[in-house]
Amino acid sequence: MIYFLMLLVFILGYSLIAFEHTIKIDKAASALITGSLCWAIFALGLFEIDINSNNFENFLKYFQSKEINYTSDFITQNINYVKKKFVLYELSHHLSEIGQILFFLLGAMTIVEVVDCHQGFSVITDRIKTNNKIKLLWILCVLSFVFSATLDNLTTAIVMSALLTKIIEDKKDLWLFAGMVIISANAGGAWSPIGDITTIMLWIGGQITAVNIITSIILPSFVCMIVPLIYLTFKLKGNIKRPQQGNEISHSINPTTKFERKLIFSFGVTGLLFVPFFKTITGLPPFIGILFSLGVMWLATEVLHRNKNYKEKSNLIIIGALKKIDTATIFFFLGILLAVASLQSMGHLNDMATILDNTFNGNIYAINIMIGLLSAIVDNVPLVAGAMGMYEIGTGPFAADGIFWEFLAYCAGTGGSVLIIGSAAGIAVMGILKIDFFWYVKRISLLALLGYFAGALTYYFMQ
Repeated sequence: MIYFLMLLVFILGYSLIAFEHTIKIDKAASALITGSLCWAIFALGLFEIDINSNNFENFLKYFQSKEINYTSDFITQNINYVKKKFVLYELSHHLSEIGQILFFLLGAMTIVEVVDCHQGFSVITDRIKTNNKIKLLWILCVLSFVFSATLDNLTTAIVMSALLTKIIEDKKDLWLFAGMVIISANAGGAWSPIGDITTIMLWIGGQITAVNIITSIILPSFVCMIVPLIYLTFKLKGNIKRPQQGNEISHSINPTTKFERKLIFSFGVTGLLFVPFFKTITGLPPFIGILFSLGVMWLATEVLHRNKNYKEKSNLIIIGALKKIDTATIFFFLGILLAVASLQSMGHLNDMATILDNTFNGNIYAINIMIGLLSAIVDNVPLVAGAMGMYEIGTGPFAADGIFWEFLAYCAGTGGSVLIIGSAAGIAVMGILKIDFFWYVKRISLLALLGYFAGALTYYFMQ
C-alpha cells in the first residue's frame, strides 16, 4: 500500500510540475510538496520497509557499529524503533548528497550573477559577432560541449543560460538554443571523468578509468550532439534579435570599467575551472571548491569596490548578487531530489533495475539504453547507483573499462536530455530561463532522442 502510494504521489507531483504553466502553480511548490509527502509516507509506512534490502542491511551495520550495546536480539524485539532510525538515517544520508548539489548550485549561480552584474560576459558576447541562427547555434553548442567536459554539465548550463540572455531576445529562439545547450552540455559531460556526476561515480568506483572513458565515449557523445545540430541546420532560417543591453537600468546606475569587466570575468572563469582541479587534488566534493572560489570572488569584489559608496557598489558585490539569485530554482532542486531519494530508499529504483535485468535477459545494450531513457524521468544518479549495486566489477563486459560500464556512462549521461527535468543541467536551465515543460517535449525531446540513439548506435558499431 505505502509502496504504491509513494509512487502515486511522485507521479502526481511530476504531473503538476509538467503542467506548471497550465495550472499556473510554480513548479518549486509542487516539487517541495511532492518531496515532503513522499518522505512522510515512507516514515508512516514502517511495516512495509523491507528488512532484507541492501539499504536496510547497510544501515544495520552502521547502526550496530554506533549502538554497540544493541544486539541482534534487541533489533528483532524492537524492529519498529530500528526502522524509525533507518528512515532518519536514509533521510540524513540523502540530505548530505542533496546539500552538496544545492551548495554547488548556489555558489555557481552567485559567481555567474556577479560576472553578469559587471557585464563580464560581454568579453565573450562582444566576440560573437554573427546574428545568423545556424552559425550562432553551432558556436554555442560546441562551446557547451567543451565547457561541460572541462567544468561539468551543471556549471556549463548555468553559465550558458546567462550568456544566452545576453545574445538572444526572442523567447522562443532563446528556449530553442537553451534546449540545444542542454543536449550539448550533457553530451560533453558524459565522456569526461569530471563532466557528469554519473561518470564521476563510475570513475571513483573503479568501473572506468579516466583515459579509457575519454577515448571510448567521446565519439558517441559528439554524435549525440551533432545529429540534432545537423537537423536544425536545415530547419533554421534567418537571424536572431539581440537584446539592447545598453539600456539596462542596473548598468546605467552602476557602470563598470573595461578593466573591472575583464578582471571579474577572469576571476569567475578561473574560479569555475578551479573546481575540478581542486576535487582531483584534494578528493573533496566539488561544492567545497565552488565555495572557495566564491569566497575569493567575494574578497575580490569587496577590495575592487572598497572606495565606492554603498549605492554605487551595492549591485556589484556578492551581497547584492545574492539578492538576485533565483531561490525558487534552489527549492525546485531540493523538492525533486528529495522525492527521487525517497523512491530510492523505499526500493523503487532497485526494483526497477531488477525488472530491467529480467525483462531484457541481461542484454547489456538494452538495459543501458532503458536506464538512459528512465533517467529522463527520475534522476540518473540512483539509477546508476542501482546498476553498480546489481553488477560487480568482474570479467568480460563487467570488467573495469568493460563495455557495460562504458555504455552506462554514455546512456546515463545523455539520456536525461530527453526531458528537461531529466538532468541537473536541464533543471537548472528550466529554472533560470522559465522554460515550459511541454514546449520542451514538443520542440526538443525528439531531437534529444534522435541524438541519443545515434550516439548509442555509434558506440555499438565501434565494438
